[in-house]
Amino acid sequence: MAVALVVLLGVAALVVWRTSPEVATVSTPDTTPLAAPSPAGDVPAGFVEAWRAPSGATRAPVVAGPAVVTGDGGLVAGHDATSGAVAWSYQRDLTLCTVAAGFPGADDGDGHALALYEGRTGWCSELTALHPSSGKRADTSNPDMRPGVQLLADGSYVTATGTDYMEVWRSDLVRTLEYGDVPTPVQPGKQPRPECSYGSTAMSSDRIGVIERCPGAPTDRLTVLTPDGAKGADTPEVQSSVELPASGAVLVALSGERAAVAVPGPPRLIVYDKAGLQISQTPLDVPDAALATAPAGAPAAVTTDGSRFYWWAGGTTVALDVDTLTPAWALRDTLGPPATYGTGLLVPVRDGLVDLDPARGTTLRTLPVPRPDPTADVRIAAAGEVLLEQRGPEVVGLLPTR
Repeated sequence: MAVALVVLLGVAALVVWRTSPEVATVSTPDTTPLAAPSPAGDVPAGFVEAWRAPSGATRAPVVAGPAVVTGDGGLVAGHDATSGAVAWSYQRDLTLCTVAAGFPGADDGDGHALALYEGRTGWCSELTALHPSSGKRADTSNPDMRPGVQLLADGSYVTATGTDYMEVWRSDLVRTLEYGDVPTPVQPGKQPRPECSYGSTAMSSDRIGVIERCPGAPTDRLTVLTPDGAKGADTPEVQSSVELPASGAVLVALSGERAAVAVPGPPRLIVYDKAGLQISQTPLDVPDAALATAPAGAPAAVTTDGSRFYWWAGGTTVALDVDTLTPAWALRDTLGPPATYGTGLLVPVRDGLVDLDPARGTTLRTLPVPRPDPTADVRIAAAGEVLLEQRGPEVVGLLPTR
């Protein structure tokens, strides 16, 4: 009888192992952790292409610690920024929903690379955090996100966005907030407006903002939430919620004290304080159609250098003062938001990259960069002295020339 029981338990263990998601996972960590690339100095005389890699699961280059992280199909790869060589990889027989960097204070300051996969049910429900220097797994969890999700990171939290539902996670991937049309609510009635759909989202270290579009409401609504409320993840803590003067609004930037919202008819930027009271309203030098380029349930195309937010409004880059959130300047005919490179600020344009004066938005010089489609959108980021461009489903590494 005892022998039969041992055999039965062994067979059961084998079945669990065979049907486990780990069977379909191939993890190839790096035994020699990646070294950080050389730091960037002044903007160089030019750039030359050094490598490229497929990355259909990202919308912008992902830099996590010393690695440039790409995602394509079911494969996540950590690249050496300078050579593009694959230092580590993590692959599953599932399709990636998205890849992002998050939790910069974790893993000795390198943060984590986050890989969100589509589960067997079609939802984005398989999340893995990887150490970016080695590719070793850190944590896993099972969120409830729809396809099209993007991950928005700031400080100690990551927000998973959606068109009618979003989640927030802390660094151990535990959910700290669920908001909207919760897939499987434990207790109904805890969400204030589960019937609403979402426009753009934004995040600061202790605040999350979302544009809500609710049935029957004549205009949009701006709602600001606490990422980790005192009453638990299933009870949202609303800091403020205010009706906006128009529909088609875009949440451009969120700071610790203010929120900047662009509204059409005519285009203008309205700044609200922490209580949801309007502070200022400034005309915007962008067409109404530019506001419609913001994807639903996702962050606007915004970068920051610590002094300004830079919002790319579908062909025009608008700079906002980081303290007041009021517009400082606008530059037309850009292909994406700027990125800090060493001591400079670069923005992609049709002819390559423009070296900008960040205080005035004026062009200092243009660095030629040939691209297959010179009019297509481009997202850029720096990994030390390496400049990265996301061109459609591909990431390209550019090295400085002297």
